[in-house]
Amino acid sequence: MLTRFLLEKIDRTGWIFLVLLALAAVMVPVLNLMVPPGSPFHVSNTAVSLWGKYMTYALLALAVDLVWGYCGILSLGHGAFFALGGYAMGMYLMRQIGPRGVYSHPILPDFMVFLNWKELPITWWGFSSFPYAMLMVALVPGLLAFVFGWFAFRSRVTGVYLSIITQALTYALMLAFFRNDMGFGGNNGLTDFKDILGFNIQSQTTRAVLFSLSVIALMIGYLLARAIVTSKAGKILIAVRDAEARTRFLGYRVEHFKLFVWTVSAVMAGIAGALYVPQVGIINPSEFSPANSIETIVWVAVGGRGTLVGAALGAGLVNFAKSWFTGVFPQGWLFALGGLFIVVTLFLPKGILGTFTDWWKRRGETREPPAGKAVGQPAE
Repeated sequence: MLTRFLLEKIDRTGWIFLVLLALAAVMVPVLNLMVPPGSPFHVSNTAVSLWGKYMTYALLALAVDLVWGYCGILSLGHGAFFALGGYAMGMYLMRQIGPRGVYSHPILPDFMVFLNWKELPITWWGFSSFPYAMLMVALVPGLLAFVFGWFAFRSRVTGVYLSIITQALTYALMLAFFRNDMGFGGNNGLTDFKDILGFNIQSQTTRAVLFSLSVIALMIGYLLARAIVTSKAGKILIAVRDAEARTRFLGYRVEHFKLFVWTVSAVMAGIAGALYVPQVGIINPSEFSPANSIETIVWVAVGGRGTLVGAALGAGLVNFAKSWFTGVFPQGWLFALGGLFIVVTLFLPKGILGTFTDWWKRRGETREPPAGKAVGQPAE
């Protein structure tokens, strides 16, 4: 069944994408761990962490493309699901510090001791267990998305109104997590992580493994999204995107399909956040910032909305440009990002991958001779 799915549902672009990711999952750790630093083929520790972060962003972009590109839901709040997954992972990593913190408290994290907390809040119970933390990584964003979507989609909130509500959701969460009495570290968030599953989180090997896990998560996320959009439910999602009222008139429970893909997308974003935190070493309320969610929309638009691979490609390209701009021209990054979005909107409405795919198809059609007529035969 899996072989049939891979052969029938994955197109050539998808295969190229998966093969490149598989090579990256193997070759980057090998070039980092086994090739000496003096070699031109050596991949530095900084590059491994940076590329691993890009992979988590690509998974987040994939999640956004699933709801925006195929269902027409323009979410300006997916950063909330990303941050919730990140906080679940951060809480697990904080519990692993134990008495090695600044205040040497065996149970309470440092910020709780500093704020004179006497006991561990109920929201932190269970986070010393890795399986429980991983369950929360998927369950918390998924449950929030389900409840939010249940009310929003049944109330038939669509278009710009839904986008504004999603932005209000992430902004409200950002304000809540900034408060010290919430028990999530307030403005400083969660940081100073020591190890994960007993392995030093700063070691070269752990970083390489985290990179490979991020790549594998991106591959699984792509296969899951591809399975959804190429299924019968995926065709209905596209119908909802193109003509929601007509799809409802035909008898389909539109809100059920939207709720399903919305929840799956939120879980994917939460997993991306969980992989992001150990690689950057911090999670704080700024991750809920509406600007982060809007930036994700730019990634998808640049790469190609409704292509999946393009969304991941856009996340990588934009963040690579961001790293370069912030190094050589830090004051100009936001202007460059805005300009890039304007250029893509005006001249590349299908994004980089969508435009390239159309060009390639037209090129193939012009090179292919008409049926029943030899090449070079003059027109009648």
